[in-house]
Amino acid sequence: MKRQLFIATSLSAALAGCSAIGTKLNDNARFHSVLDSAEALDQSIIGTHGLAKEYRAQDISTNFPLDSLPTPMNSYYNAIVRDQFRSYKLVVDGAVERPHAFTLAQLEKMPQKRDITRHDCVEGWSAIAQWDGVPLADVLALVRPRAGAKFVVFHSMDSDQQGTAYYESLNLHQATHPQTLLALRQNGKPITADRGAPVRLRVPTQLGYKSAKWVRRIEIVGSYGSLFGGKGGYWEDQGYEWYAGI
Repeated sequence: MKRQLFIATSLSAALAGCSAIGTKLNDNARFHSVLDSAEALDQSIIGTHGLAKEYRAQDISTNFPLDSLPTPMNSYYNAIVRDQFRSYKLVVDGAVERPHAFTLAQLEKMPQKRDITRHDCVEGWSAIAQWDGVPLADVLALVRPRAGAKFVVFHSMDSDQQGTAYYESLNLHQATHPQTLLALRQNGKPITADRGAPVRLRVPTQLGYKSAKWVRRIEIVGSYGSLFGGKGGYWEDQGYEWYAGI
């Protein structure tokens, strides 16, 4: 199992530009074919049935680096920051029986789950933090995905310098994993703006880029093929693997 994990992680790091050959590999169609094979192998052998390791409070990292995309600067985000997220609503819709818009107060009143897990970034760093939030499975149970729903798409409030919006996706199995959270707090405090406030996804069984920040809408779909670049996520549209299990 460790060998498959090493293969998948090494290839992901190369695509992320962490190695000198990363740029050349990104343009190599044959390399992408190999990566697809490793992804399928990784998913079939490792899967997401197990739990990510949980740590002790004394293991929490003193430094938790910021990710690569900047904090949103659009008028909507600036407005909800000014009113301390009282007007924020998390829309959950798409292929569901009961679409709903959750206020932050409603999310905070739902049963919370706490865990201490490690965030592994393909940029080459890892850090441990305590996360508190609502199990995504509980939110999905309230909106009731319809028959044929297969994927959960997370639309964020941030975008890159070209204005391309950030998004990510999980399949329903990953989304309902017991450690997948809509995180509201990091290390006991509300998540800060530069780390994804007011709601960010936490998927400790997946590499860091799957944990979307600044989540504004969750869309349930049968296929993500028609969304943006069609690969299921901002980074996936640029060549990262969709399945990023660790």
